[in-house]
Amino acid sequence: MSSQHNSLQSWNTFGLDAHAANLDVATSAESLLQSWQQSLLHNQPVLLLGEGSNILFLEDFSGRVIINRIKGIQIEEDQHHWQLHIGAGENWHNLVQVLLEKGIPGLENLAMIPGCVGSAPIQNIGAYGVELKDVCAYVDVLDLNTGEVERLTAAACQFGYRDSIFKHQYQLGYAIVAVGLVLNKQWCPVMTYGDLRALDPQTVTPQQIFDAVCAMRSSKLPDPAITGNAGSFFKNPVVTAEAAEAIRTAYPTLPAYPQADGRVKLAAGWLIEQCELKGVSVGGAAVHQQQALVLINKEKATGSDIVALAHEVRQRVGTKFNVWLEPEVRFIGAQGEKDAVGVIA
Repeated sequence: MSSQHNSLQSWNTFGLDAHAANLDVATSAESLLQSWQQSLLHNQPVLLLGEGSNILFLEDFSGRVIINRIKGIQIEEDQHHWQLHIGAGENWHNLVQVLLEKGIPGLENLAMIPGCVGSAPIQNIGAYGVELKDVCAYVDVLDLNTGEVERLTAAACQFGYRDSIFKHQYQLGYAIVAVGLVLNKQWCPVMTYGDLRALDPQTVTPQQIFDAVCAMRSSKLPDPAITGNAGSFFKNPVVTAEAAEAIRTAYPTLPAYPQADGRVKLAAGWLIEQCELKGVSVGGAAVHQQQALVLINKEKATGSDIVALAHEVRQRVGTKFNVWLEPEVRFIGAQGEKDAVGVIA
């Protein structure tokens, strides 16, 4: 399906009024491939979108935007596991809810993460102690040049913190069409973060964790349907143990999370808050009052407003803590994705 009215405002959760030369909605791998071939025919840049929940349009897009709406939830099981095959165009939070209703836990910590299932491996989405890589079995990718579907094992996806092969070797010329998940029937609650620590590990249920995660996210994060935003704008920085200790000496309340490799993950929101940036605005963009990690479209913001605000935040945090934040959000220019750090540096 192709649309002649090519505003992207309803296709990005920042609610920025960017436009595309062409806009297609693909409901199958075949229709996605056809749209791609059309763009090649016209020598156009292409942008594949799920729900646009991790995208910042810097300007109008000069090519074809293809919205992935490939659906389907298939569930198989053996004695110890549930095996899921999910269409890339399914809504992530809806998937978490559907599985819980069927008595299949394991994704409850990842509730309310915006976006589609196909976007989840790109970012290796994570929250409250769980990452996609913990439950991912495989990712099916359509090679847009050959029309063949290739299955990448979780190991082949090279998952890292908010990172994967889909941001590197598989960024161009490939489309994620399905994701395979494997969930253990021996459910182990993960209760290491926030209000989850207050739950009783002996009696806790998946629904209780789901409800607590939804409550925490709702209290901290603005609803994009009301206030345009893309969730956490910056990644939580990972620094050396020495760097973290140096900051903690001056700021004893520094939230810090030791990593397996000996480095330490810091809370970007806390660093921004210490710079007294909550509520600070540039043009129509502002730092959210409740959660400093979120930049919002307060009033008809442009991509340039958000870039200028992100630059200000990065400079202030860098100057104060010598920690230089990197955007988690993907930056899209007229011809395609741009280096987000380079844009705001």
